[in-house]
Amino acid sequence: MNTPASPTAKEQPAGIQRKVAIAACFGTFLEWYDFLTFASLATWFGALFFPPDDPVTGLLASLGTFGVGMIVRPLGAALFGSLGDRHGRRTIFLVTIVLMGGATFAVGLLPTYAQAGLLAPALLLVLRMVQGLSVGGEIGGAAVYLTEHAPAGRRGTYTSVLQLMGPLGMLASTLQIVVLQHFLSDAEFRDWGWRVPFLLSALLLAISIKSRINLHESPVFRHLRERKAIARTPLKECFSDRQTLGRMALLFFCISSGGSLLFFSSQVYAGVFLKTVIKLDVRTASELVGLSTLCLFPLTILCGWLSDRIGRRPVLLFGLLWGALSIFPVFLGLLHFGSQPQPNLAAMALLLLVLAIALAAITGPQTAVLAELFPARTRYSAVALPHNLSAGWIGGLSPLVVTWLGTHFGNPLYGLAYPAGLLILASVAGLLFLPEVYNRPLDD
Repeated sequence: MNTPASPTAKEQPAGIQRKVAIAACFGTFLEWYDFLTFASLATWFGALFFPPDDPVTGLLASLGTFGVGMIVRPLGAALFGSLGDRHGRRTIFLVTIVLMGGATFAVGLLPTYAQAGLLAPALLLVLRMVQGLSVGGEIGGAAVYLTEHAPAGRRGTYTSVLQLMGPLGMLASTLQIVVLQHFLSDAEFRDWGWRVPFLLSALLLAISIKSRINLHESPVFRHLRERKAIARTPLKECFSDRQTLGRMALLFFCISSGGSLLFFSSQVYAGVFLKTVIKLDVRTASELVGLSTLCLFPLTILCGWLSDRIGRRPVLLFGLLWGALSIFPVFLGLLHFGSQPQPNLAAMALLLLVLAIALAAITGPQTAVLAELFPARTRYSAVALPHNLSAGWIGGLSPLVVTWLGTHFGNPLYGLAYPAGLLILASVAGLLFLPEVYNRPLDD
């Protein structure tokens, strides 16, 4: 298990490693901030950017525009992943953050339907596509770049911080919108308040660019360049190599799908369930989910550290199995304790913690294992494409499928068959095929 680490990883001074971690984290935070801000404001965008005579159609069109960003993510992954394997991690690392942050900022400057007619939704759609394309390159690229700079023997701990940016972005986005809606009237928020989160992203973009502009190329890519071993057609190599293709499929069906399904179940659907099914007040439901989110911070780092001690495979498999077995009992317990005359909030918080543990067990070692699974010359492409496909097709479809199943069968718990069933399949795939790649040399 303890194979020698790449010599290039050992050469990285602590100062450089710290700068790389900050740069990667700011970009991922900005991505999640953008994603959740857009999602939170989708109901407002229906009235702002689409014809006002049919509110339902406007809402559906707004959600569809949001979904387009998820659909084009794999295209961005294929494009930027291939460029990253051919021209270097650092260059693409800069391009994707500029595109993503610039598009997010531009949303805050858009005219509304009342001001520009059909041009308004057209521009919103274009910017959402740019966001999706850039996110496809950012996610995966950040994981590869960070892991290739990680200190030997501590990749799991070191790279686990990247996974904290999702919960942190969710908290920042939610808190900002809540504060704005508290201090602004509905009319003020509709007129200009909704623009504030997008315009403030310019500050995050400036910090991200500043943190990335002076970074050096990944030591692994520099070594590839010195050996003249850079792939000319990375995607073609990925699909022609049976081991790489098999591990891409494993990443899609097992690791990335498990993480995205558990994130949706514990951090998104749990809040919806508490508010709409159990009928808790919005504040209490948000506090319960927020407490679960806060618990993810130490748990994720702990699981990353644990994967450095006992290996990635046992930690990941525990998370998949624990999640698959606990989803139904957790939501049944939430329904039981929340439907009492006096809801048992302590018991409900502990139940949400059960799912948070499963999520942390996957996300803690996830960043490191993404890079460790694949050879250096095609690593960016091999990571970015299946990871973004999984996020878009499996995680991205979760809200729609879970809601449809619950509505169709007349019981919201039935919708949980989707994440539970896929987590069982992911667990089986992991048990059968997931290799132990702990601390393998990244120059290979």
